[in-house]
Amino acid sequence: MVSKMEKQKIGITGQAGFVGSHLYTTLSLREDVELIPFERSYFEDSEAMRKFVSNCDTVVHLAAMNRHEDQNVIYNTNLKLVEELITACKDSKSTPHIIFSSSSQENRDNLYGKSKKEGKEKMMAWAASTDGKFTSLTIPNVFGPFGKPNYNSVVATFCHKVAHNEEPTIINDGEVGLIYINDLVKVFVDTIFGEQQTTTLGTNSFEVDIAPNHFVKVSRILGLLNKFKSDYMLNGIFPSLEDHFEKSLFNTFRCYIPESHYPVKYTKHTDPRGSFVEIARTETSGQFSFSTTVPGITRGNHFHTRKAERFAVISGKARIQLRKIGTDKVINYELDGSQPAYVDMPIWYTHNITNIGDEELITLFWINEPYNPEDADTYFENVE
Repeated sequence: MVSKMEKQKIGITGQAGFVGSHLYTTLSLREDVELIPFERSYFEDSEAMRKFVSNCDTVVHLAAMNRHEDQNVIYNTNLKLVEELITACKDSKSTPHIIFSSSSQENRDNLYGKSKKEGKEKMMAWAASTDGKFTSLTIPNVFGPFGKPNYNSVVATFCHKVAHNEEPTIINDGEVGLIYINDLVKVFVDTIFGEQQTTTLGTNSFEVDIAPNHFVKVSRILGLLNKFKSDYMLNGIFPSLEDHFEKSLFNTFRCYIPESHYPVKYTKHTDPRGSFVEIARTETSGQFSFSTTVPGITRGNHFHTRKAERFAVISGKARIQLRKIGTDKVINYELDGSQPAYVDMPIWYTHNITNIGDEELITLFWINEPYNPEDADTYFENVE
């Protein structure tokens, strides 16, 4: 048992995947966690695998194959990954808490579900014969930013197609049970730290059956995405963000919008009195603010996990930079107040704004939640 004064050492197999990357990034924000890096190649290197598990208090096993034209490849691959993990624990005499990503398909008549069910049984047998601990999380369909189109979920596929002017096809307009990635990650984190209610499966083995928190028809998902495109992408209007599902879907959609969409130039109305520019239309509440910035100064260098935010340059020259958390690629936009324009900040992107001109920069900001310097949604990190 790890004392409260020690950091929990956590490793994630599949840390580069959809769920793994979100979990890894979220855990990296905690001061009571030390993340043990994992690479896919460890499964082919028994020494590296033994070293990895021996350094972990908790191993979250997410590595798995979800899709392949040959279902037997999926079945054999997923069981092999489980067996490699168990062998490494046995050979290194390590007994971490293993948290296993199972699926709501484990009792269905398909080889993917069968691989999850049998993988769970192998983990239970390991826990029963050692001092280790095993917890299985049965996961429903997951959606959220950065999912891979045509792989992770219908939401990822539809978001990508709508944002890139492609036509999605509804094959079966049934009701889909979904959980948003942030909500799923919370269950993982609570399970790691013993704050999640579990059901006993056997000796040293436990289970969390995660229910979807949204039940939505496929046609409604596509309808909302098309509305986001027409209202938000084409007309700059923020939708209502009061409903949890709609806000989650909107934040997911925004991460599929092409980089070339920004900056968006405003329509500037001019007459003998001067000029007028409409900064933002919204169907939701929010906070407007402005800043002045002297030449050479940078503001920002932080990211949000749930908030929508707009930077509008109305006077002076600015460079706005964004970088997706966990990557090195920096996106640069240059804006000139002589032609007012805006850039919106997607979640999980560190962003800043720099005055690159010789005069004062004036920037207007809109954010859908009031600013709070102690808000856990805002995390500081340099773009570069």
